[in-house]
Amino acid sequence: MTRVDQHPDGTATAANGPRRRTVLLTGLAGAGAGVVTGAGAAVARERATPAPDLRLERARASARPFRGEHQAGILEAPPPYAAFVALDLHAGADRDAVRRLLTVWTDDIERLTAGRGPLTDLEPELAAVPASLTVTVGVGPRVVALAGAERPAWLAPLPAFPQIDRLLAEWSGGDLLLQICAESPTTVSHAQRRLTAGVADLAAVRWVQRGFREPFEGPGVPMRNLLGQVDGTVQPDVTGLDADLLWVGDDGPAWLHGGSSVVVRRIGMRLDAWDRVDRLSRENAIGRRLDTGAPVTGGRVDTPADLEATDELGFHVVDDAAHLRRAHATAPHERFLRRPYSYDDGVGAETHVGLVFVAYQADPVRQFVPVQRRLAEMDLLNLWTVPVGSAVFAVLPGARSGEVLGQAMFA
Repeated sequence: MTRVDQHPDGTATAANGPRRRTVLLTGLAGAGAGVVTGAGAAVARERATPAPDLRLERARASARPFRGEHQAGILEAPPPYAAFVALDLHAGADRDAVRRLLTVWTDDIERLTAGRGPLTDLEPELAAVPASLTVTVGVGPRVVALAGAERPAWLAPLPAFPQIDRLLAEWSGGDLLLQICAESPTTVSHAQRRLTAGVADLAAVRWVQRGFREPFEGPGVPMRNLLGQVDGTVQPDVTGLDADLLWVGDDGPAWLHGGSSVVVRRIGMRLDAWDRVDRLSRENAIGRRLDTGAPVTGGRVDTPADLEATDELGFHVVDDAAHLRRAHATAPHERFLRRPYSYDDGVGAETHVGLVFVAYQADPVRQFVPVQRRLAEMDLLNLWTVPVGSAVFAVLPGARSGEVLGQAMFA
């Protein structure tokens, strides 16, 4: 007679049924043991060992060096993701507070860029993929004063450009700047969190601007902004003949030799109005073709524009108020390194898009301001853009072996 077991759910199972099946399956398994330990084992091993993810391996191996004459994040090709974070020192901060903050950041940045979490990191796994992470530190006039160092004359807010500026305090100023760039948004986010949390007792976040660049743009195209315009087309040779346009030399404070300056301008774009402009008018406003980025006078994206060329009616081919003409350097020193990023902070049906314009140079008053003044006076793109944020920082020299960022400020 077969015994029937009653289960808690009310179902019944013949007690000897499962036993028979178990014995049968066990016997079959025993009989086929040679198969399992042979080809079957190989298949099992194949399934247990997934194929390596080459992209992940490259990301893990893509650590940028932290130590050196200059900080990283300036000369390198800009990666797709960035966060620009301004902080203010707490009231009552002193020289020792500045020194402690830069000491903490030096250690934390060195670890993060090497793919290791800072000492206080409770999620070090998020730091394991450096993804070409760079962190660049800038300081404002208050930090320099507290450190007791000489302030360069240009380290101050830019002159007002009342024709175009609609600056908001929430996107302007700051005592300190972190520029965090990487090929992974997770890497950027984690580094931002750890670097701000690590100094929370010394400084508070003033503003954060997150940016992105198209990672799949064609070769030779530096960047395409949200107007569809190829951006950052004219760059000085800062790794060669034009290096003095980027790095502070003997004419600047000794503590800043090997450093630079950075201007961060948040420029809103009126895309709804831009959508109503035909393609020919867009190219006329910019002075460049939208498809290739080449000047409207012909050539490639890197071809110098012929600013003297005229059409059959005698008018300049490059409009007198075209962005290209107004931004064109009228003197050799009116050049700087552009590293812009797009932003899109819209919520729901609201549109908040634009450009985080980032410019590196040895002296922004001498190099950047003359160009910006011409753009403010007469640039067709002003019809569709408006600056809403502005800040200037001194970019610290790199930290060599055994040094702390900004160490020379305290000499």
